[in-house]
Amino acid sequence: MEIKVNFLDNLRLEAKFDDFTVVADQPIRYKGDGSAPGPFDYFLASSALCAAYFVKVYCNTRNIPTENIRLSQNNIVDPEDRYNQIFKIQVELPADISEKDRQGILRSIDRCTVKKVVQTGPEFVIEEVDNLDADAQALLMLNSGSDTSTYIAGKDLPLEQTIANMSGILADLGMKIEIASWRNIVPNVWSLHIRDAQSPMCFTNGKGATKEGALASALGEFIERLNCNFFYNDQFWGEDIANAPFVHYPNERWFKPGRKDALPVGILDEYCLQVYNPEGELRGSHLYDTNSGNVERGICSLPYVRQSDGEVVYFPSNLVENLFLSNGMSAGNTLAEAQVQCLSEIFERAVKREILEGEIALPDVPDEVLAKYPGILAGIQGLEEQGFPVLVKDASLGGQFPVMCVTLMNPRTGGVFASFGAHPSLEVALERSLTELLQGRSFEGLNDLPQPTFESNAVTEPNNFVEHFIDSSGVVSWRFFSAKADFEFVEWDFSSQGENANADEAATLFGILEDMGKEVYMATYEHLGATACRILVPDYSEIYPVEDLIWDNTNKALFFRADILNIHRLDEAGLEALVERLEDSELDDYTDITTLIGIEFDDNTAWGQLTILELKLLIYLALQRFEETKELVEAFLQYNDNTVERGLFYQALNVVLEVLLDDELELDDYEVNFRRMFGNPRMDAVLGSVDGSVRFFGLTPTSMKLEGLDRHLRLIESYKKLHMARANAVAASL
Repeated sequence: MEIKVNFLDNLRLEAKFDDFTVVADQPIRYKGDGSAPGPFDYFLASSALCAAYFVKVYCNTRNIPTENIRLSQNNIVDPEDRYNQIFKIQVELPADISEKDRQGILRSIDRCTVKKVVQTGPEFVIEEVDNLDADAQALLMLNSGSDTSTYIAGKDLPLEQTIANMSGILADLGMKIEIASWRNIVPNVWSLHIRDAQSPMCFTNGKGATKEGALASALGEFIERLNCNFFYNDQFWGEDIANAPFVHYPNERWFKPGRKDALPVGILDEYCLQVYNPEGELRGSHLYDTNSGNVERGICSLPYVRQSDGEVVYFPSNLVENLFLSNGMSAGNTLAEAQVQCLSEIFERAVKREILEGEIALPDVPDEVLAKYPGILAGIQGLEEQGFPVLVKDASLGGQFPVMCVTLMNPRTGGVFASFGAHPSLEVALERSLTELLQGRSFEGLNDLPQPTFESNAVTEPNNFVEHFIDSSGVVSWRFFSAKADFEFVEWDFSSQGENANADEAATLFGILEDMGKEVYMATYEHLGATACRILVPDYSEIYPVEDLIWDNTNKALFFRADILNIHRLDEAGLEALVERLEDSELDDYTDITTLIGIEFDDNTAWGQLTILELKLLIYLALQRFEETKELVEAFLQYNDNTVERGLFYQALNVVLEVLLDDELELDDYEVNFRRMFGNPRMDAVLGSVDGSVRFFGLTPTSMKLEGLDRHLRLIESYKKLHMARANAVAASL
């Protein structure tokens, strides 16, 4: 994690990381102002807080109340060496906690991350640099010998060279990539989390049987998502990009809707129109670009090559963004390598959906087959030894598709996790199923798995598949666990050998889709110095329902974005129009404004927590429509998951409105005790909101220029690096 430090007045210091700011000071006796804890105080507190976190996780998992659990830490200093200290952590537990849980709580404290880092002994490297943003990729290097060349199935270059190449590409883009975490909780299963230090919303996870394999996976996913703009999906890219010569890619085209908002000629083809506009309900305005919001330019469309005949077909960027999420994108050392990875994931998701929604029972992989892969078997046995039964299933549906499944059961909670993996090689597909299962997860994280159900509706509900796609946290049918399989086990193999293995495997996978009667469309991206592709298979690789283009399109942001960002500047008529549109939209009141308008607010601000319900409440309050305000305040308080401070503000507002709306009550009779209960600053904000002198309490003013929205501005700066690289690549080719 990158922590940037600013020097403030006197001895005060400010550390900034992610969306947080921590201020440190020194006691007055050390010439400081005593305005904040010192750096060493934060260090001491971190281990106590970390220990308490692990206690809380343990207790939450087992429904053990923590109200009567107390924890403290004292550091005992050696009088002859003040750097030699004992950290004594003590925990006081209620009498009714079982002996088993007492020991479990103590063991959970022992897993404290801060403690383990201190015990291991971190290495400090202190150096001067010309630019803090330079040489960031040194953070990614592993201690591999310079002459090491590790080849794995599916990669056209050794892992070491793959990592070096991708790290160099990111460094050339000005991306400062950092490793946030590593995990290796069972043998031969590694995962890590990497992110852009300057824009942490840009992150990926990697997985593999080795450290090098996991890092190559994470970097490859990072580059694929840069090439396909996935990190910036659904977001507003700012007015500069909206009016630039191109918004997404230099080869994009813009099409104006026809008469009566008809779909313009030139987008999609007949095959796609049958999929995406079967009833003729899709209109041009449904396809306006969310990222630019520039409806005057028309519909931004991107070229894809139809694989059946090589013709170029233009897909609206809005359609791709709304329906496919990250499905069907990949980067590789070569195009063929990227295609195999891309097509494998398409099959993985589509077959997974067919199995889960069809409640299909899969055949077990025989022990003699598993025995051929001792590294994978060791990882499975590691999970079994921790008390997690594991089922290894053939998900090829009788040898049709290159897909495997590893399912974990958690007897402690009754939850299950069905993890799927795909590749032309059965071994690689099985390895991916296992590493996907544990990607970024601790053993504690396996306690959050959903329980299986016999309720078919819960399994087939469209959002369940979305949950499975995002983090495999969706529901699985109990029928999936039947010993009576719907297919026979097949020891399948779609792989090829030799110098052109990836090209041959890609042809095989394309051939499966062709035999299914599917049209396939591909875009290739090389502007950033890496080879990446995106493949769309209409009516097969979508994640969201096609109906979302009409009923839940992300470009609904265009109806609200400008007015919400300019809310402090709207007059009464503008506020009336905005709240009326919100009411008429039938949007869920608990949708957050970040999602609605595609703006990344700091999570720790009122903007970051703002929902449609609270926004409507504040608009009615500004309009002094107190009855509507009161109704929404009550709803807010009933289902509030906002901050304690925000909740207290609305508690105070609620009682003030109660008085104002009752003809028999006078506010003057209650104000003194309201102030004693809620405090003067909070009551000043409430009374000012009621009399109109305070508008939209807690929401700092901003506009379409996004002033003050540092988190979102960092995201735009990240995208501008790609935009500039694409423009430079085109200029260099002329």
